[in-house]
Amino acid sequence: MSDTQNIIQQTEKRSAHNYYPLPIVINSGNGAWVYDVEGKKYLDMLSAYSALNQGHLHPRIIARLIEQAQQLTLTSRAFYNDKMGQFLESICQLSGFEKALPMNTGSEAVETAIKAARKWGYLKKGIQENLGEIIVCNNNFAGRTVTIISFSTEDQYRLGFGPYTPGFKAIPFGDAKALEEAITPNTIGFLVEPIQGEGGVVVPPEGYLQEIREITRKHNLLLILDEVQTGLGRTGEMFAFQHEKITPDILILGKALGGGVYPVSVVLADNEIMDVFTPGDHGSTFGGNPLAAAVGIASIEVLIEENLPQRAMELGSYFMDKLININSPLVKEIRGKGLMIGVEIKEEYGTARPYCERLMQLGVLCKETHQQTIRFAPPLIITREDIDWALEKIKLVLDCK
Repeated sequence: MSDTQNIIQQTEKRSAHNYYPLPIVINSGNGAWVYDVEGKKYLDMLSAYSALNQGHLHPRIIARLIEQAQQLTLTSRAFYNDKMGQFLESICQLSGFEKALPMNTGSEAVETAIKAARKWGYLKKGIQENLGEIIVCNNNFAGRTVTIISFSTEDQYRLGFGPYTPGFKAIPFGDAKALEEAITPNTIGFLVEPIQGEGGVVVPPEGYLQEIREITRKHNLLLILDEVQTGLGRTGEMFAFQHEKITPDILILGKALGGGVYPVSVVLADNEIMDVFTPGDHGSTFGGNPLAAAVGIASIEVLIEENLPQRAMELGSYFMDKLININSPLVKEIRGKGLMIGVEIKEEYGTARPYCERLMQLGVLCKETHQQTIRFAPPLIITREDIDWALEKIKLVLDCK
């Protein structure tokens, strides 16, 4: 039995079966490339769902991680540390918001944003306690905590995990008119992804963000953007909302903020919203710890100084055009923005999973989402030569019925 088979067997024996990984065991990586335990090389075109925008083992991020780990890793928020303030200053300057609340994972940040919005609704908007509603979109994905799956419209995410947290209302994604029609006197805000990643890389119509921004302002609602996947350069701008030149009231970031080495997330808002929190309202043992803050600072520096959003825009346009030019009869639609691209397989040709498995065999790592869509989201440090190499393999797979 091979090392790969042994490790998979051991993992499956002891692990809860809450994932369905491709049958590969990775043990090292650098830049856009990884290696399995048999020594085979693969191009990573998933980036840990955009947590690796800066690539595997970016030397500046690793150096900062090691330097900080040798000095101080964790202090409770019972004390100040010398890195958190610098980190919050960096992310506030980058995003244009007045305050940031640091957490760890994207799900935690979404939960934090919901708490901030609800308290704002009760204290500042005057909605009666416990009656506030937040509007979300069908096909959303923000994590898998009980509150988050409570506003999911995906049956599998919900089945067996009720009772559900109340206070949410779902509408079609990309439909600004549906948002206006769903608003009631108890509506606090609208929580939405600029592009639905896990939902199949679904891109809303042009102008959608501008429309929902106008509607939320008109009705004094908070526009809450979940940019855990789309933020930090992935779509060709530092933040996806910049494509339509708007600003949300609350911004949620995570994944690439940790540079692929540590879980770091934040919720950003101006004082009028963030000041609803008082000591004891919310917290996190690890949120804002010195190691996370040092890594976050380095991750932001790399994004800016290596101009990764611009790379995503240029290389994403190139990659998308080349994918379209394959003109495969298997493909229903190719959609995306920057280096966040989905290739939807026609149902008569089966699900996307077998195509991802074939690409893995050829050295290209990607993953299916929502059954029919192959998701390509490589590290933003990927080169045109890497993309051309991958396109040869993709063409072989998509030309094969």
